[in-house]
Amino acid sequence: MKPFSPLRADVPKRSLTINLPNEAPPSGDYWEPVMQNVVAINSAAREGIIAAQATSDEMLLESIAEGGRTAMHTLYSRHNVRVYRFVLRIVRDATMAEDLVSQVFLDVWRTASQFEGRSQVSTWLLSIARFKALTAMRQRRHEDIDQEDVLEIADQADTPEASLNRSNTSEILRACVAKLSPAHREIINLVYYHEMSVEEAGAIIGIPQSTVKTRMFYARKQLADLLKGAGVEGLAA
Repeated sequence: MKPFSPLRADVPKRSLTINLPNEAPPSGDYWEPVMQNVVAINSAAREGIIAAQATSDEMLLESIAEGGRTAMHTLYSRHNVRVYRFVLRIVRDATMAEDLVSQVFLDVWRTASQFEGRSQVSTWLLSIARFKALTAMRQRRHEDIDQEDVLEIADQADTPEASLNRSNTSEILRACVAKLSPAHREIINLVYYHEMSVEEAGAIIGIPQSTVKTRMFYARKQLADLLKGAGVEGLAA
């Protein structure tokens, strides 16, 4: 027998086949039921996702009230981003906003049975989030939240031209919204940013719909004046 040499061109190439001990190689008859199982598992997973999406928030709360952790995860996945953005626009601190979101959903877990269905679940969540955000702001500043607008008085030395040179239109809009009073800024955020109806905004804040409309009118008027002063009259309409 000739010694093995990797340099020999006539060394035959062999394919590697691994068979389990005492077992014959899988045949077509073997793979068919395996593939059927894979298809069945994927189908079941898709049906589970579709079922979760079709479950209403109210149904999820009922399940949460009974200790349903899966329902809690579903509700959190469905609303956590919206709640976070809502809170962030109040507290303006990402770390604090994350902590408050956790507190909101912990409250939901504890008090799901207290939901009376007088508003949408999303509205109820934002009501809890608003209360916690305002409370956190008061605790952090040791003063009433209404004093916040004192810190946001525009620098009179800053001209509209300087603002335009320093930031783009969206940044100017955010800056103008920030200069609104807390009550007016809240209405703008709820109605225009979060696309809440007048009824939903009133439920979250805890004020009559007529008051919401009044605040909306003055908030838009004030925002239009601020945008005009910043040289962005097109957004003031």
